[in-house]
Amino acid sequence: MSASVFTLEHTDGAARAGLLRTAHGVIPTPIFMPVGTVGSVKAVAPDDLAAIGAPIILGNTYHLYLRPGDELVARRGGLHRFASWPGAILTDSGGFQVFSLSSLRKIREEGVEFRSHIDGSRHMFTPESVVRVQRNLHSDIMMVLDECVPYGADYAYTERSVGLTTRWAARARAAWPAGAGPNLLFGIVQGGFFEDLRRRSAEELRALDFDGYAIGGLSVGESKAQLHDLLRLTAPLLPEGKARYLMGVGTPLDIVLGILAGVDMFDCVLPTRNARNGTLYTSLGKINIKRREYAEDDGPLDPACDCYACRTFSRAYLRHLFVSRELLSFRLNSLHNLTYFLRLARGAREAILENRFAAYAARIAALYPDEAAQAGLEGF
Repeated sequence: MSASVFTLEHTDGAARAGLLRTAHGVIPTPIFMPVGTVGSVKAVAPDDLAAIGAPIILGNTYHLYLRPGDELVARRGGLHRFASWPGAILTDSGGFQVFSLSSLRKIREEGVEFRSHIDGSRHMFTPESVVRVQRNLHSDIMMVLDECVPYGADYAYTERSVGLTTRWAARARAAWPAGAGPNLLFGIVQGGFFEDLRRRSAEELRALDFDGYAIGGLSVGESKAQLHDLLRLTAPLLPEGKARYLMGVGTPLDIVLGILAGVDMFDCVLPTRNARNGTLYTSLGKINIKRREYAEDDGPLDPACDCYACRTFSRAYLRHLFVSRELLSFRLNSLHNLTYFLRLARGAREAILENRFAAYAARIAALYPDEAAQAGLEGF
């Protein structure tokens, strides 16, 4: 099945436009995937997501395993039916969440033993059990268990971690062989911030013939310049004929620069988290809706946006909702930010197909000059 999973349609430099086939639809890439950690994108209903054109969302294996439990979800017919979501679903393996529980977990060859952040109960994730949990969830795209090393880890530790991640990936591949069914299995390249270890990880995972490949272990405390330098190194190491996914990295500029490096898929909690904090992304740049200057602004949030919030309400009303701590503020702000991120990816796809992606990327970079400077892109 893996040979026909991804079709590369067109390239513009390293930027790629393609089609990713899943059991719940064909996904045009580049694509931004809204994050629904526990089977729900915060403050947004499935019909909202459908209305803004989201073909795929994320769920998280760690959280869904702990609550409500993957077997309960399986008895409900899988996560799509349980959450009433008709599109595709990618589930993270939970490796990053376990990594973040550094005081509550132990890593060994068998897998990761950890304590639940909910009730302190003990659990074990192995490469095989993580695949089994995701199959219970009926994920369209399953991620292998990996170790995400902390920023600043030394070479010896990172080298051992790459070896462990490769061995775990091989066990996951054996648990779900190529062509085994409609669920796709993606490998995750690690290697910390050492170029030779990134190359080694990519080479070893390529040999396992996954349906797609992710770049993990970024946005863990490094500078923007480090992130993008390593991204430009790693993306071309992945197979040209497989989808490439940058995990958990996602300012608008990060996404555009990721596409420029040859990445196809992105996710991040940023658009919904920032929406709940009043930070909104527009065609004119970022704004903070709680600022007093918007109290009597009768214009739309973003005149170039056709989302429900921009079509229907003024900046003054959106500010009123936010400062009044009305729950509707979370929904409208989240709808807008998700619309912006999805349109960002669709605009990138159109620009690639029309061989004008460099100009598109430069236009987006101009909206975020401070971040562009942090990434070393002055004059980009």
